[in-house]
Amino acid sequence: MKRRDKKPETVATKEDDEMSLFRDSMQDVKPLTLSDKVVHARKYTPPVPHHIQQDEQSAPEDPLSDHISLDIAAGDEWSFLRPGLSRQTLRRLRRGYWRIQAHLDLHGFTRDEARSELTAFLDASSKNNFRCVRVIHGRGLGSKNREPVLKISIGNWLVQRNDVLAFCQARPEDGGSGAVLVLLKAFTKQ
Repeated sequence: MKRRDKKPETVATKEDDEMSLFRDSMQDVKPLTLSDKVVHARKYTPPVPHHIQQDEQSAPEDPLSDHISLDIAAGDEWSFLRPGLSRQTLRRLRRGYWRIQAHLDLHGFTRDEARSELTAFLDASSKNNFRCVRVIHGRGLGSKNREPVLKISIGNWLVQRNDVLAFCQARPEDGGSGAVLVLLKAFTKQ
């Protein structure tokens, strides 16, 4: 029985052939001449939000108006998305993509009390750099017409806030039609 030996030279020959082909194709190549220009790395300085500091100094204590209104029927599942944002942002908010980091329960508050509580809550949430918060306004089961008293007002107030990117009715496990999930702008800490 004859044993056939594989020639290891064929593998080496193939590699040698590739190297020789490479060298042949690169023989006329010359290195680039060094440039006398110096490329400086650009330093990035984040913008300073001057308008926010001015707004805090000049804004009245209660900037939210009751004269701006959304056209929302009381029983509808309602939502808001700031113009220019992707519809996927609202979809993610509805599906619980962001964890709820704080909540405010406004049961039993009058409209004026609820407005000041909501303003203070949203200001504190923005300062803490919270992205998603829940505001519980109730279903209105205790009101005389069995309609939510604060729901429409809260929606109107949220639309007026520049730090609110989107809001929607909460999922059933988060309060359903008696609560609203609010997505806030993310502020970078400096």
